[in-house]
Amino acid sequence: MSLSCIRVEHFTAFDTLDVNFSPGVNVLVGANATGKTHLMKIAYAACDITKARLDFAEKLMRVFLPSGHTLGRLVKRQRGSARGTAEVSRGGRKLQVSFTNHAKALESATVTGVKHWGTEPIECVYIPVKEMLSNAPGFRSLYTQREVHSEEIYADILDRAYRPALRGPIDDQRKQLLTAIQRAMEGKVVLKEEEFFLRNKQGNLEFTLLAEGMRKLGLLWLLIQNGTLLGGSVLFWDEPETNLNPKQFGALIEILLELQRIGVQVFLATHDYVILKELDLRRRKRDRILFHVLYRDENSGEIDCRSTSAFLGIHPNAIAETFADLYDREV
Repeated sequence: MSLSCIRVEHFTAFDTLDVNFSPGVNVLVGANATGKTHLMKIAYAACDITKARLDFAEKLMRVFLPSGHTLGRLVKRQRGSARGTAEVSRGGRKLQVSFTNHAKALESATVTGVKHWGTEPIECVYIPVKEMLSNAPGFRSLYTQREVHSEEIYADILDRAYRPALRGPIDDQRKQLLTAIQRAMEGKVVLKEEEFFLRNKQGNLEFTLLAEGMRKLGLLWLLIQNGTLLGGSVLFWDEPETNLNPKQFGALIEILLELQRIGVQVFLATHDYVILKELDLRRRKRDRILFHVLYRDENSGEIDCRSTSAFLGIHPNAIAETFADLYDREV
């Protein structure tokens, strides 16, 4: 059961915002500081608590990591008292959290909809901009035992990466996806005593010696191989293009589209023209893709959103405009 909507009010960078999602691929585009990552973190926190059994307010605090672990700092900054709200919907169910800018203790937040929200757990993955597999040895135990100033998405992604494979044979669709990734990174990932290696014709190559873009492909291979990304799961990926050679973008987008075709809901935040164009060129008629354009309204100065299923419908499109300007200057 995929996520259908997020509604926020006076939350982090937003005044009010209401965004409806596709059950397939959702692409968040917009200038810096328009809240792309914030929307994905809210949605991820709502998904994760269905399995982690944490309170929604607590998971938001761990994912956003406000100063002093003070929940009220997630309310949009303004004079006087204010109340922030975040609501996530799926299949007629709504999970909502609300708290004031004076809130310090997690108990002061009001959370509704928990009873029905967690009856069907959601498998979810958040891949952050910063690659973590090369830093994996010892990080999870350190995070568990010590007060490490790190957003919980980094510990969470390592938990998913370290999972052993599911019992039974791998189905044909997953085999095809794994083969495509192995072709792109010219090997497959192996694990030895909490350390990840890329195994290829030359032997086992430490992840610390790999290009960071290859490490991200390796992470995606692991998540598919161990059964974390299956039909019904949700994948959040913040700037997948980071440190990846543009020659690999086509293969990456094809893999993400195939994940959508087997029932994985995908959320991407990107600043890259090639990522957008590859999605546009490689999509099939039945692929469900929505582009969500986050921008600041010229009159109010607040963040707003437009959603479109067509690449040419992306407006404003700062990414395409920048590339067009470069081309014009070159000509």
